[in-house]
Amino acid sequence: MPQNTRTFSDKFFLVIKGLAMGAANKVPGVSGGVVAFVAGFYEEFIYSLQKINLKALKLFINFRFKSFWQYINGRFLLLLILGMLISYFSVSKILDYFIMHYELYVWASFFGMIIGSIYYIVKDFDDWSRRNICFILIGIIIGVSISLMDPAHENDNLWFVFFCGIVGVSGMTLPGLSGSFILILFGNYVLLLVDSVNALYDTIADLIKWDFSFIYNVQRTRLLKVLLVFSLGSITGLVTLSHLLGYVLKHYKNATFAAIIGFITGSLGVVWPWKNKVYKLNKLEEIMIDAQGNPILDNYDRYLPDLTSASTYIGFFYICIGIAIVLWLEWYGKKTIKTLPK
Repeated sequence: MPQNTRTFSDKFFLVIKGLAMGAANKVPGVSGGVVAFVAGFYEEFIYSLQKINLKALKLFINFRFKSFWQYINGRFLLLLILGMLISYFSVSKILDYFIMHYELYVWASFFGMIIGSIYYIVKDFDDWSRRNICFILIGIIIGVSISLMDPAHENDNLWFVFFCGIVGVSGMTLPGLSGSFILILFGNYVLLLVDSVNALYDTIADLIKWDFSFIYNVQRTRLLKVLLVFSLGSITGLVTLSHLLGYVLKHYKNATFAAIIGFITGSLGVVWPWKNKVYKLNKLEEIMIDAQGNPILDNYDRYLPDLTSASTYIGFFYICIGIAIVLWLEWYGKKTIKTLPK
């Protein structure tokens, strides 16, 4: 949707969509790209990021800020990123609380949302050629394989952290591929999305109190450096992946959608609600903890639901809620398109 046709309601809901993307990106197994896809702004998101190129840089360097802003669809990106940032420092924290206390129901909701997302994409997909079916199967195999991989150990080498940033942001640009879960597999989820973010919180609190003693804290400065490099990697990943996806969407749209259907279907194994956490153990077979004293997640041990338990049926109910949320997003998207000015 062009910038000059956006109403206040559109802008508000775009921030809300950014909130949803940010929250989804932080949950292992869930892809923020799925939110963008179902909410109907995935292609605009990719093409807007694709506009961050040499032409945009020339406009900026030549102080043609208005042309630069219009060229990169700046208002759209700003509102979306604003929602993501708000989510990162608020909604994702609330989500962390619910995952800690109502984990089964949160996973069930996401499981339902992914099922609804698959329905949303498949119902309008009409190119069931052998090639596209192969892409779907390849996507499913990759998604399932990722869910079964054993995580690596934590690695704070800055080059590896930069690479984690590139790969970790994949959840925003490629629906069905969870950047957070990839970081778990790389062994750096706690380092990059927990410890370093907490270090930033503490630093901001110190700066508000005009306290600069943290610069002598070796552990804090190391985590801030890690967060900076990870952020640079994420920005690099967003821009480079968007150019790649923009190209394939333009030239191989149906094949790309087929692969996305496969990725999303394969990700169902990651967000399977009925599972137990498996924590990392040290050489003494003791559970390892992070800097905040929390146990470090290794992977999940999945099991079939107990049909004699009331919680199982509550989980089924939340799966239906997740499906309903996606159907509502689809309905809202169609309603918005109908009300646009001709």
